[in-house]
Amino acid sequence: MKEIRRIVTGHDETGKSVFLSIGTPPQLHHRTEGKVQFHEIWNTGEMPAQILPTESTEPNERLPLRIPPDENGTIIRVLDIHPGHLEHIAPRDDGQHPGMHRTETIDYGILLEGELTMLLDDSEVDMHPGDIVIQRGTNHAWENRSDTVVARIAFILIDGAFAGPLAKQLQGAKLMHGTIAQRADLEGE
Repeated sequence: MKEIRRIVTGHDETGKSVFLSIGTPPQLHHRTEGKVQFHEIWNTGEMPAQILPTESTEPNERLPLRIPPDENGTIIRVLDIHPGHLEHIAPRDDGQHPGMHRTETIDYGILLEGELTMLLDDSEVDMHPGDIVIQRGTNHAWENRSDTVVARIAFILIDGAFAGPLAKQLQGAKLMHGTIAQRADLEGE
């Protein structure tokens, strides 16, 4: 796959626009025995996001890796999902798909390469390059059903809050605040 390149702009001391950095994203997390890579591109921690001339620290220094953004925050990341990735996710006690999870976020997912299947509680849809999903706090999972092709998808996650009748219906719902659980024998990864 083509290397991901992050281009960050900012301002010099006179307010003139400048490039602050051009290169690979400084954070890459491998999960599920290297079958899923999280390329962490950028995140913000408040809304509205403060725009300063430069950043005092790297915005992606969020260790350990967490799936949702901070409260009132955003994240952009790119995932490379390899065939066979589900073999390395721990089975669930409740019998649901092992990758099923929910975050209290609005997620824009843009499939860049390969194909993925998005599963919801009772249905699924195949995604092809150029497809965009708007994932609105739903319980969902991803599968790469190819035998050979890695799928690459870009995600923009925006912190959200369940509202109205849905807030009552989902009160006490299990929300993901970290990474997808892995099999116990792979925890040191």
